Amino acid sequence: MKTYSAKPTDVTRIWHVLDASKTPLGRLSTVAARLLLGKDKPSFTHHIDVGDYVIVINAGSLIVSGNKVAKKTYYRHSGFPGGLYKRTLGEMDPVSVIEHSIRGMLPVNKLRKGRLARLKVYSGAEHSHRAQNPVEFDIRRKGSQ
Repeated sequence: MKTYSAKPTDVTRIWHVLDASKTPLGRLSTVAARLLLGKDKPSFTHHIDVGDYVIVINAGSLIVSGNKVAKKTYYRHSGFPGGLYKRTLGEMDPVSVIEHSIRGMLPVNKLRKGRLARLKVYSGAEHSHRAQNPVEFDIRRKGSQ
């Protein structure tokens, strides 16, 4: 038997829609990262990008558990002495919070930039990808409807 290895020409991509108002941030991010990676596909190959497109809607009504809105802190540094900037989750834009969370769950390699380009996050319920016939992905059932 020969080991199967996917080729870039064999990849078929599906568009999935995830609703951020139904599940917590961590659960949403792990499911989105898994879809972007293509881990659930039988044709998954580590060195070929076989993942799907992911559309996240309702980012404005993001769910987090506990008191994370006030206590979770995001840091960035300008590179100069004393240039540390802190912002809480409540001060951050919900779209950038979701993108940052999913980015952290993807492996750091040459395929990461292309995978993040297939992630579309919208703060409202409307998105501009109706022509691609996206499939509603129910996270609680771990599959599409």
